[in-house]
Amino acid sequence: MTNTLTISPTRAGAAAQARHSRAGSARPPWEEQPTVVGRTVKGLTLTGVVAVVLVPIWIILVTSFSTPGAINRAGGLVIWPDGLTVEPYREMLSDPTVRTSLLVSLGITLIGTAVSMAVSVMCAYGLSRPRSFAHRFLLLLLIVTMFVNGGLIPTFLVVTDLGGYGKYWALILPSAVSVFNILVLRAFYSETSGELIDAARLDGAGDWRILWSVVLPTSRAVTAVVALFYAVGYWNAFFNVMLYMPTDSQKWPLQYVLLTYVNRGVGLPGSVNAGFGSAHAQTAPLSLQMAVVVLTLVPLLIVYPFVQKHFRTGVLTGAIKG
Repeated sequence: MTNTLTISPTRAGAAAQARHSRAGSARPPWEEQPTVVGRTVKGLTLTGVVAVVLVPIWIILVTSFSTPGAINRAGGLVIWPDGLTVEPYREMLSDPTVRTSLLVSLGITLIGTAVSMAVSVMCAYGLSRPRSFAHRFLLLLLIVTMFVNGGLIPTFLVVTDLGGYGKYWALILPSAVSVFNILVLRAFYSETSGELIDAARLDGAGDWRILWSVVLPTSRAVTAVVALFYAVGYWNAFFNVMLYMPTDSQKWPLQYVLLTYVNRGVGLPGSVNAGFGSAHAQTAPLSLQMAVVVLTLVPLLIVYPFVQKHFRTGVLTGAIKG
């Protein structure tokens, strides 16, 4: 004999109303109920923001694949594909200066990010421990450096006097530490469960083991976000190259090559062309310029989706209190 559960229409309606009431009560009391006008305005605003971001990238991408005839017909940047070709990328990657600069940028980004993260994590962990030596004074000293610094000329004199002119470490060490990132890490590390740390100490773990086995595994989100901040900074940096190695093109990172190709529109030493944008080039100068721009964007576009999920957890949880 089978028991059948029957739900009357009245009871079903009451259950649906109760679910709707619970869903509505989940909204904070200070938030108004969404209206059609509000949703429409938000949708249009988000659509506009997405268009502002994606349309320039689309134009750059299409122009980088365009033939000289398509660029001449468009009078410059190409909006709609017309006569696509991969010749700009083939010509760009055949330039030894571009290939070398790509490797230089990858090396500086990887090494610089590792150095910056090591220093920032250790500094933030020390400042987050209430019984660490002089942590209040050191924290105040770091905060002061966010508003007061020696300036560009003293920094240049110090780096050059230490032998950094023309050396790769001059592109990493002067900007290796960001006080803002240290404060974000410190705020997150301060919220690490005290019971976990006390239990680790009872098991005989020292500060290094606690940092590696307790603090870092519970703060992967903020660590990933701060690492992305450092990596993007190193990848996009070009100003220090202008200061410390402006003449040696074999040591230029990709961003400085981009500056030379796009802003100045001049040829690079060692280029296979008779000069960037010369009459002997097989592709349009504008296509080559946009191809270099695309090359600088690709690594960040590849890495960002893997870190994006940590942004809310990493930055907001570590920085907002209350």
